[in-house]
Amino acid sequence: MNALSYVLMADIIKSRDLNQERLINSFKQSVDRINTSCKKNIQSPLTITLGDEFQGVMTDLSGAVNTILALEEDMVVTAVPFKLRYVLMEGKIETPINSKIAYGMLGPGLTQARETLNNLKETPQRFNFVLTNQELSGILNEAFIVYQQVVDDWNIEKDGELIKNFLLLKDYKLVAEKLHKNRSLMWKREKSLKVEEYEAMKKIINYIAKTSYG
Repeated sequence: MNALSYVLMADIIKSRDLNQERLINSFKQSVDRINTSCKKNIQSPLTITLGDEFQGVMTDLSGAVNTILALEEDMVVTAVPFKLRYVLMEGKIETPINSKIAYGMLGPGLTQARETLNNLKETPQRFNFVLTNQELSGILNEAFIVYQQVVDDWNIEKDGELIKNFLLLKDYKLVAEKLHKNRSLMWKREKSLKVEEYEAMKKIINYIAKTSYG
């Protein structure tokens, strides 16, 4: 194929330190949910290639970003005990794209994505975009630095249920009512958890991807 494709790869950070059975089950369930809910964004489904890694091919940049954010939020809401690092590579796939499973495809886009994912392990960043438009890559990478600072500061073990309800209900008053908590306290927790900043960064990142190209 001559056209460039959007290859998405991700792996679990420090997977060896985690309970393997729980890790594999949680990872598979999250990936399965996203393959269903984000089907319109996906050319070749997110496919777990190793126990702690997946790859897939996305329809375009906007779809890829939307899928990453959806997967991140799914893992927060379901309180999975791990984080992912991601690479989105705009590159060439030389074999037909398999719409059923992300196996049996070859090309420099896949090779470069894997190399980039391995290199990302040496940095604190969880997100890396490698696009033909280098300026756009830089903007998205910087935007995701801010996004990551908010998300990775959350203590899911301690505040997971609270964060889940903030994300699902979108209103601290509704959260207070559901959890039988004081409204003032829930307003303060919403601020301290930077829920508004999180939602703002999602909108900004999606807008950048949607209006840039692809």
